[in-house]
Amino acid sequence: MTPTPGAALLFDIDGTLADTDPVHLEAFNRAFAPFGHHFDRARFARELQGLANVDIARTLLPGLSPAQGMAVLDAKEALFRDLAASSIHAVPGLFALLDLADAAGIAMAAVTNAPRANAELILDGLGITHRFKALVIGAELAHGKPHPLPYLEGLRLLGADAAVSVAFEDSRTGIASATAAGLATIGMRTSLDDAQLRAAGAVLSADGYDDPAVLDFIGTWLRRPATAQGRA
Repeated sequence: MTPTPGAALLFDIDGTLADTDPVHLEAFNRAFAPFGHHFDRARFARELQGLANVDIARTLLPGLSPAQGMAVLDAKEALFRDLAASSIHAVPGLFALLDLADAAGIAMAAVTNAPRANAELILDGLGITHRFKALVIGAELAHGKPHPLPYLEGLRLLGADAAVSVAFEDSRTGIASATAAGLATIGMRTSLDDAQLRAAGAVLSADGYDDPAVLDFIGTWLRRPATAQGRA
């Protein structure tokens, strides 16, 4: 593959690089049980997946002060890291895709709403930290996802062109962020199904990066003329 100059791949982390959603679900249920909350997979996808912690605290813990709410979320994230330390698994086909991108000289970034400690734990646990030229943490910016700023920042750090780049996401919030930044976005079906991902704005969806439709789309999209408009 010989990509167009400015082509890049940008990845969400949780549920996209690693299938961590079941671990997050367990951590949320433990941390939020004292406040009368229990989450099944449907409620997790609807009310928690991809959202910034400050927004989760504001919505689900309205009786607490902002500081108290964030303390609950901080405890949840610490619990997640304890649980995830021995249970981080890559989404199928990830390593082969990263190898392909490296061989073609395609720049890559990880873009997440997760705390930096979580992001680094997952990237280190998968052994792929060195693969990414940039790591963008939504909470360290003026706006996290679903605002486009995290992906715009990823593009800026890579020196990439959104018109010939592709994002990978698993949540409605993340897809909204990536598409608003002008990126064609592939949805990973770790929590949402094809119809839900496409309704959120994904151009296609897949269970893994080894899906031929994913590889075909990337191969075509990243070789488009940089001035091309619209979707392939």
